[in-house]
Amino acid sequence: MCCLDPIIVRQQDEKGNAADRASSVYVADAELERARLGDVKDLFAGIASVSVGGGIPIAQKIFVNGVDMLNLAIQVDGVSQNNRIFHHLSANAFDPGLMKSVRVDPGVAPADAGPRALAGRVVMETVDAEDILKDGQNLGGIARLGYSSNGETAQGSLTLTGRSGGFEVLGYAKRATGENYSDGDGNEMTGTAANMSVGLLKFAYESDEGHRVELSGQQIQDNEIRNFQPNFGASSRGIYAYDTTRKIYSLRYENVNNTGLWDPSATLGYSATDVDRPTDPWAGSTFSTSSTYSLVLQNEFHLSVDNSITAGIDFQNRKTEVSGSWVVPGTASEKSDNIGIFTQARLEPTDRLSISGGLRYDWQDFTGYRWLSTEQIQQSSHSGASGNLSLVYDITDEFSVRAGYSNVFGGVDLGDSFEFWNTRDYSSLRPSRAKNIILGADWTPGAWALSAEVFQTKFDDARDDVSGRVTLVDFESKGANLGATYGWGGGFARLTYSYSKAKVNGQASSNYDLRDFGAPLGHVLALEVQQELPYYDMLIGGSLEAAASYDPQGSYAGQAIPGYEVVNLFAEYSPPALKGATIRGSINNLFDETYADRATYGGEFTGFATMNEPGRSFVIEAVMKF
Repeated sequence: MCCLDPIIVRQQDEKGNAADRASSVYVADAELERARLGDVKDLFAGIASVSVGGGIPIAQKIFVNGVDMLNLAIQVDGVSQNNRIFHHLSANAFDPGLMKSVRVDPGVAPADAGPRALAGRVVMETVDAEDILKDGQNLGGIARLGYSSNGETAQGSLTLTGRSGGFEVLGYAKRATGENYSDGDGNEMTGTAANMSVGLLKFAYESDEGHRVELSGQQIQDNEIRNFQPNFGASSRGIYAYDTTRKIYSLRYENVNNTGLWDPSATLGYSATDVDRPTDPWAGSTFSTSSTYSLVLQNEFHLSVDNSITAGIDFQNRKTEVSGSWVVPGTASEKSDNIGIFTQARLEPTDRLSISGGLRYDWQDFTGYRWLSTEQIQQSSHSGASGNLSLVYDITDEFSVRAGYSNVFGGVDLGDSFEFWNTRDYSSLRPSRAKNIILGADWTPGAWALSAEVFQTKFDDARDDVSGRVTLVDFESKGANLGATYGWGGGFARLTYSYSKAKVNGQASSNYDLRDFGAPLGHVLALEVQQELPYYDMLIGGSLEAAASYDPQGSYAGQAIPGYEVVNLFAEYSPPALKGATIRGSINNLFDETYADRATYGGEFTGFATMNEPGRSFVIEAVMKF
């Protein structure tokens, strides 16, 4: 059975007690396991401060404390992700079946998080052989099969792994197919059919001294008929073919045993997302690609068991490009090259005080290209410093207070390539800057874990492209998070609550105003409960996701965004006679609620067709570990 308690997951993080991790949110093992055949909405379902809108993976937008993940540093296996893509598609389509750990560092990010960690970062690590194989086992794997009644979606995945003499190999493949699902009122949601293929191949070698080299590559492809704007409901513009592919390649070196002053590591990576829209009667055939090459070289100076300093240099080359007949004609693109140096100290001066502070300096070159009858190039260079400081003080063994602040150089962000239809004037562009503050307290009396925090994120001179025009705006998201976890014999309950309010240029803002910056979320709540029944070899539980009605006002907003309450139930059975097997049955959206997730675009627009979530669905899953 999997553990729901995020405290245990934090303890598995070697830097989990560092002050810059004090406000971090960990996806628990049970949440990972239940999301294996799901999507990122399932992955973050129990965390109210992380909202995921959009009913299908390629349309799902992720928001942390009300801030779009476009503005966070995203890393998969240490590789930075280029989050800039078509504004109607997800920039963060990830398969939970690949993941062994997921952590969100909201707001204040350390200096070694990399450039453009404006509002924090998200760190994901894919599975290794040791996560699959038991002690003494050299060959093994996991097979999963699943079926959902709403949309008649069938899924299957297979993980195979082996190790010998320090060498490891792991392969993973997943396939999902289905039909359009229906919302709670029985309305078919066009453009929602599943047609996804996922693959991961990983090789590693680890010597007896702890030197580890790891090479991995993964790909996610979604090839299906979608709504013209995939994150909207049905519209008069109809449905068209979309072929989207996400690729991530990583080469890493580290010494897993080193504890001295010389503990170097290196990560070389490439990530890219391709969007092919071949039959578009509105704009002609369109192909866009967004990519990032990244390199991180760093050393961790272990001063003692609880004190360390990390210093290094990183490089990123980011590019987004689009081609199509509507690019008047030809190809348009933007790119940036960023070199940064950084240092982050994680110290415990006393038994009750933890401090984490860091500095970095970045140099950025930005280039915008446009091909007409002649080539047009516009270039600019920018540089700036960033700093962060986090403190945790244990007033008692059970009660602590924490604070964090960061001031981050953002440089010039890349634009949305599907907005490159007009000649762009970059003369008004200036480097953006973000300021984050978090104040919180944590109390752990006995089996309880209680937390409360307030936060504020502010962007100055953030790029906002509207109808081909390049403009600058100021953005702010502020609010509060509450959390409570209680554990008892064989069970846990976890409740999280989040409130956030986002503004642009100090004004009340709708989804339209906030696109690519944040979302009007208001009050969001998530509850998870599970209980082991050892006598019956079962695990049962359920969850509640809810949002209160919220009126964001702002441009085009004609109504309050409706509230909702959605209940999900599950039961797992592990047959004693079939070792390694688990059968899981779920009823999602038990009461057939008709709703769009709070983070889904457009709920405040009168007459607008939102991308509603699925109505009631019966799900059966079978897992075999061998």
